[in-house]
Amino acid sequence: MEKQIYLDYNATTPVHVRVLEEMLPWFTDQFWNAASSHHLGAKARNAVETGREQVAELIGCQKTEIIFTSGSTESINLAIKGAAEASLNRTGFITSAAEHKAVLDVAAWLEEQGKKVTLLPVDSHGEIDTNLFLSNLSSDTALVSLMAANNETGVITQLETFIEETKKVNSLFHTDATQAVGRLPFNVETLGVDLASLSGHKIYGPKGVGALYIRRGTPIEPMSHGGGHERGLRSGTLNVPGIVGLGAAAQLCGELREKRNKKTKELVDRLVKGLRQELLDIQ
Repeated sequence: MEKQIYLDYNATTPVHVRVLEEMLPWFTDQFWNAASSHHLGAKARNAVETGREQVAELIGCQKTEIIFTSGSTESINLAIKGAAEASLNRTGFITSAAEHKAVLDVAAWLEEQGKKVTLLPVDSHGEIDTNLFLSNLSSDTALVSLMAANNETGVITQLETFIEETKKVNSLFHTDATQAVGRLPFNVETLGVDLASLSGHKIYGPKGVGALYIRRGTPIEPMSHGGGHERGLRSGTLNVPGIVGLGAAAQLCGELREKRNKKTKELVDRLVKGLRQELLDIQ
């Protein structure tokens, strides 16, 4: 059988063996519902809270600021729609044309609801013009959403200036941090973001689980109701094995990020050098 080399880790990653080992018992022997009131339910809740602590540790926040979801798409929907619903006196939403489809489709939906949506273009380097951003930012802006790192172009957005200016008009700032968390230094307190979305399967965790960081005090309306799970913001029986896996992956990223980034840079440099030796006029 021909050996395959898979290079599209921005699309998804395999579940790390250490992550899988942590998850397996919660599918079978420890299958309990974290919402159950008996002592076995309490054990499942403890596992969920451990996962919450591990994710919070990775991005530098309090564990009470983490809401578990089914992945970044749901986190993005909850962040943007929830913030827009809570900001009844403001109608503006600013994002970029280079965002993930999850953000762009929500932006289109907001426009259908009568919101003023601004899609900022990017230049040939995939970057947003700061002056153009400032000219569109106003006291009517409810929310700004800009991704931390682009899954297709690899562009890393320098979020600090955009966040600082957004705060001057008392607007909320959300970032799709799916490609940044676990790979780049990413600390929500240092950055000052109000909302950040992330997903398990981008960081050697399982598919079907993610998280939304919601800064304490940030107004958000729930998008689903029934049961009051996750502080009433995301009802539904919790995916305990997935949450355990996401937490384990977050801890693993914290331990191995610098070592893996060094190795990755060596491989990238080797690839680029080889391409330049064989091909002319490449960018």
